[in-house]
Amino acid sequence: MNQHIKKVYVPMTETAFLILLCLRKPNHGYGIVQMVEKMTDGAIRLTPGTMYGSLSKMEKDNIIHFIREEDKRKIYQITDLGLEVLQLERKRIERLYKIVQEEM
Repeated sequence: MNQHIKKVYVPMTETAFLILLCLRKPNHGYGIVQMVEKMTDGAIRLTPGTMYGSLSKMEKDNIIHFIREEDKRKIYQITDLGLEVLQLERKRIERLYKIVQEEM
């Protein structure tokens, strides 16, 4: 993983983390919006601008890739690099959680 990717994605925004989590299986923008809303019990509602801006940036960085188009919707999936970044962020969050548990 190159330094640009580490610098941009670690630590990761909550939005980016949730998008990558949703793209472990092929999905489209609106499907991601629905999944994030469900996963967060409505606490996070991604706007189209945020969603499509993030997808475009992630695709440029090879974190996700376009698979196909279905009913005029672009289907994306996380790449191996994206999985690696997601794993790094998961470990970082777990480390933070452990520290909080020990201190409280």
